[in-house]
Parts: sequence; structure tokens; C-alpha cells
Amino acid sequence: MLSVKIIECPRDAMQGIKRWIPTTQKIQYIQSLLACGFDTIDFGSFVSPKAIPQMRDSEEVLRGLDRSASQTKLLAIVANLRGAEQAMNFEAIDYIGYPFSISENFQMRNTHKTIAESLVVLDQILALAQKHHKKVVTYLSMGFGNPYGDPWDASVVSYWTDKLSQMGVSIISLSDTVGTATPEIIGSLFGDIIPQYPEIEFGAHLHTHPALWHDKIESAFRAGCYRFDGAIQGFGGCPMAKDELTGNMPTEKILSYFTTQKSNHGVKMTAFESAYNQASKLFLNGI
Repeated sequence: MLSVKIIECPRDAMQGIKRWIPTTQKIQYIQSLLACGFDTIDFGSFVSPKAIPQMRDSEEVLRGLDRSASQTKLLAIVANLRGAEQAMNFEAIDYIGYPFSISENFQMRNTHKTIAESLVVLDQILALAQKHHKKVVTYLSMGFGNPYGDPWDASVVSYWTDKLSQMGVSIISLSDTVGTATPEIIGSLFGDIIPQYPEIEFGAHLHTHPALWHDKIESAFRAGCYRFDGAIQGFGGCPMAKDELTGNMPTEKILSYFTTQKSNHGVKMTAFESAYNQASKLFLNGI
């Protein structure tokens, strides 16, 4: 039986919400996710509170979590060396996530750095993570295309994958930042690069329209991708996606697919149902 890793991303779901979600409710929700058996939870970020106000309490949230009964790992997103240094102070954090865009325009918009400057930062984060016994997940933003007119095709993705490999990156998550990926592109890209880099664990951070989720997951899985990011009910997603129905890949759809495929995803469905209900209250019913 094939095993897949499911990474639940409440950080991605919450960060774009303008109304403040109280810290206690974030802790309660993420605590419910810890009971589900996900491989990893992308719980928060150490970035400027001016850029992402909703995540300004990530440290408090982390301190409030009880991991004593959970094997789930925790991931924090950072955008610069300062954020990475802050994250290193916490033994509970297993993974540092760094968004690296192959679109010059998007990299500037997202981190206020050029690609060249971002490579320097990534190299520093890799060294810091090694020193503190943490792993780095590099998100290849705009991995399936971009709306800014920057050059993009499979060779561009291949070039940057090779560059990151040479730097020592061991986990790369291709990110469909604005929901433009088609199943054909997803399958073609993963099918091309995964066999070339057996030392790298590849993941899929996909955004999707509700009608297209199945084919996107299947294309990635059939091409050899066994790591998938999701957010319950598809909450969140990139605000630059033109279609308001394009959100994060719904975790329940990912679980449904891999249950049908008889793949081992490790998620306890009774606990997941409880977390799913909490998500509905948190994101749909107001607080």
C-alpha cells in the first residue's frame, strides 16, 4: 500500500481573513487538527505583522498547543532570515517553509526581494536550519505558470529545481499560486522532474476550482507525487486568483481520493470530522 503525506494548512486558510481571529480560537482549532493524524500542520508564520496581521500571534499560538498526544509535525512559514531566526527558538517547530518564486515580479510582491536576493536568504536559512536540526520546505511559487508575463515553461521549472538541488534543498513543493495549473501541466511537470531528483521529496500545493480537484490530485499522484497540501473546505488561497471560487485544495477531497485509492494517509476520520465542524464554525459562522 502506498503512503502519502497530507499537510494541513490552517495558516493559509486564516492569513487572508481581515477580521481578527482570537488567539484562543486559533489554538483550539489547530489543537483539533493535531488529533487528526496529519503528517504536518502549517500552523503559522513569522513574518511582518504589517504584511500579514492575522499571523502576528503565531508565537502565542505555538506556546498554547499541546503536542503530547500527537506525532504530527509543525511547519512555520518565513519570508526572511529574521523570521527564520525567530522560528529557530522553538523546538516544537520541525519545518521551516520558504516561498521562492520563479517569477521575478511575484517574488518582489511577496517578499520584497529579487530572485537573486531570495537565493541568498534561502542559503542562509538552509544553513541555520541544519544547525538547529530542522528541515526546510521550499515552495516553488508560480510553479505552474504566472499572470505577470515572466518567462515560464517546463524548462524554467527544471532550471530552478536543479539550482535548488545544488543548494541542498531536500523538499520542494510546487505551488499553483493562482490556480492556473491544468491536470496536463501538473502531470507533465511532476512526471519530468521527480525521476531526475530521487534525493528530493516533491510536494503539491494546489489551488483549485471545485470542479477540477479530482483530476489535479490524480495527475500529481500518477506522476509520482506523494506529498499534498490542503485546507479544510478549501478555505484560503491566493487573493490574486481572478476566480473567487478558486481556493486551496480541500483536504476532505484529498482524503476522499486517497481512501478510494486505498493509499495510507494516516488521518483518523472521526477526529477529522470534528476538526471539519470546527472549521465551519470558525470560517463560515463568524466568531
